[in-house]
Amino acid sequence: MLKSGLTSASSFNSPAMRSSFLFFIVLILFLGFSKSSQALAPENESCLKCHTHQTITFHNTLTKREDKRLMNPLYILDKDHFASGVHAKFKCIDCHSADYSKYPHNAELKLEPLSTCLDCHGGDAKYAAYQFEKIDLEFQKSVHFQKSGDSFTCSKCHNQHYYQAKSRNSSEVGDIVKFSNEMCMSCHSNNSKFQLISDKLKPALSQIHEWLPNQELHFLNVRCIECHTQVVDSLSVSHNILPKEKALKNCVECHSKNSMLEASLYKYKNLQSRSKIGKLNSIIKNKSYVIGAYQNIWLNYISILILILALAGISIHVIARIIKK
Repeated sequence: MLKSGLTSASSFNSPAMRSSFLFFIVLILFLGFSKSSQALAPENESCLKCHTHQTITFHNTLTKREDKRLMNPLYILDKDHFASGVHAKFKCIDCHSADYSKYPHNAELKLEPLSTCLDCHGGDAKYAAYQFEKIDLEFQKSVHFQKSGDSFTCSKCHNQHYYQAKSRNSSEVGDIVKFSNEMCMSCHSNNSKFQLISDKLKPALSQIHEWLPNQELHFLNVRCIECHTQVVDSLSVSHNILPKEKALKNCVECHSKNSMLEASLYKYKNLQSRSKIGKLNSIIKNKSYVIGAYQNIWLNYISILILILALAGISIHVIARIIKK
């Protein structure tokens, strides 16, 4: 047996076996990456040849030679991330000017306004279920629009290249929270981007939320919008971002039997999931248990009974000690 084991180990360490094993691993990784990129429109390949790389090569008409320069990091796309977004099957020129198909690009093209979400999704029966017009009306009430007007477009929060409809399609609360909060943090924890809409530097989030206990747990398990918007039952996600003065600071709103999270974070597919696998299992699975939101009336009665018995025991003990004296 020992000899057989040694033989197997030595054969695995042979160059041929190692090469086969590495080839197998590379093949698995290749198939995985290829699958994630299959959704991309083939017309986009000419754009992605440049916009997925750190460098760009072009013919310099002044020096009459090929030049290689660093690509602006703001214009570099993650191809696999793009392929997983809702717009993966669209052509780049569906949103960008058709003149971008010519290279080198005319610098003035950057000044042209991009298509907005409502240019495609507004007034279209195909997207009526998503209520884009109602979302736009609600957004116009938000502090973002009130302070910045039309310059604060959907793309300020929703990256058109990577956006995924997590709140509608995911039954994992943690997944929804992470995706949503990354949108907020991309601006509110990044002063470079924040100054596109403000002349001030943004204080650290930990400083702004110093009143909030267990900050890290809240940021991991609850969306920013739970406290910074008003719940709208008819919309999957509320878009009326409130001024900081009106942000919710009442713990009981979430940490109670009638938690407002039931009407926001936990609704739709999350609630459907709960009805199938039960509340307790969904709490464990989603790792987003909210104290007080899931109560059992019999456990409440038992806890009250235990408290009464404990107090009664203490009282009897005290009375007995007094009588003995």
